[in-house]
Amino acid sequence: MKKNTSSQLHVCASPDCRCGMTRRDFLRLSALASATLAAPLLRIGDATAQSFKGDDVPVKIGYLPITDAAPLLVAHARKLFETEGLHTETPRMFRSWAQVVEAFVSGQVNVIHLLSPATLWVRYGAKFPAKVVAWNHMNGSALTVAPHIRAVSDLAGQTVAVPFWYSIHNVLLQKLLTADGLVAVTRVRGSALAANEVNVVVLPPAEMTSALAGKSIAGFIVADPFNAAAETNGIGKVLRFSGDVWKDHACCVTFLAERDISERPEWAQRVTSAIVKAQLWTRNNRPDTARLLSANADNHYTPHPLEALNKVFSATDYARYEASGVIHNKDWLQQRIDFQPYPFPSYTEELVRSLLITRMEGDNQFLASLDPAFVAKDLIDDSFVRAAIRSVGGPKVFGLSADLQRREFIAV
Repeated sequence: MKKNTSSQLHVCASPDCRCGMTRRDFLRLSALASATLAAPLLRIGDATAQSFKGDDVPVKIGYLPITDAAPLLVAHARKLFETEGLHTETPRMFRSWAQVVEAFVSGQVNVIHLLSPATLWVRYGAKFPAKVVAWNHMNGSALTVAPHIRAVSDLAGQTVAVPFWYSIHNVLLQKLLTADGLVAVTRVRGSALAANEVNVVVLPPAEMTSALAGKSIAGFIVADPFNAAAETNGIGKVLRFSGDVWKDHACCVTFLAERDISERPEWAQRVTSAIVKAQLWTRNNRPDTARLLSANADNHYTPHPLEALNKVFSATDYARYEASGVIHNKDWLQQRIDFQPYPFPSYTEELVRSLLITRMEGDNQFLASLDPAFVAKDLIDDSFVRAAIRSVGGPKVFGLSADLQRREFIAV
């Protein structure tokens, strides 16, 4: 196996660029690492939080229109927050992860789903005090490629898009490339690539299918339903499911500010309980979840058609994927997307180790000082989710072991 010696990933130089994450977005997110630049946002957030007493704080959800957000949106649609005695505002949809993080730090929203690797950047890179209180979902992503691509090795000399530097997608893509002796690089569009190089760029998820259709990229790895949309529209095909590479991995997690956890723990418990109940309902009502999130539903949570969402939530075509060789680990018995809320320490520890060998844009020196075992305890507060799981029947209702322990399996 050849070692990955890739260069840093791409950031577009123009503030209005639409080929990937704009320089403006990247600088907005990076600025949070500076105490001087982040301080005004932190003061705004503190003032917003202090304007309410106790559990009167409304639930203000921030999300991207991907299936990862399903538990938050289901909890809102089914009034599960209200059942817990909370008030909610209409969820706010954002275009980019930079916008979600900025809104979260400034207190414009107080309950978000965030890419699991990005939570490390926020807490340890930007030094914003926030914690993971639950997982949002498992799996739910795929490497989708142009029809002529038959194997990862066929991506040599091609361009592949990821949604964000700090994402499980970037981590898994680089694991797959390395296993095939390929090297992730960044080149100006149209530049010559060596026989073993793959040009990696960052694109907003909403632009990936059009980029694949226009042949400016040979593939992308991202959350559904964009993979399903490429399939249903005949634009591309799934080469590997992310859950077939890292068994039952987390992608997005539920993230709360530490001030809300410490100052109003009952509020944090009620928020977490509502999300856990939403996950349990979603597991048992997949077609209804697809309808609830579709573009034609009353709340218009996402712009996605029901056909693509059904392909994700109510997947009935796994036999075809197995027969075609897309699924390598049949004995894992994966769901295309699944839901369970417990944040396994073993996953967080392995994620930290994986990030240490994953190329990132910008200053990521903070990663070198992180101890995996420390992060698994410090980044996560599992007290609320443990109580919430007990309240709905215990770990068994989510198919989990009674001791809430597991081993991590990665098979590229």
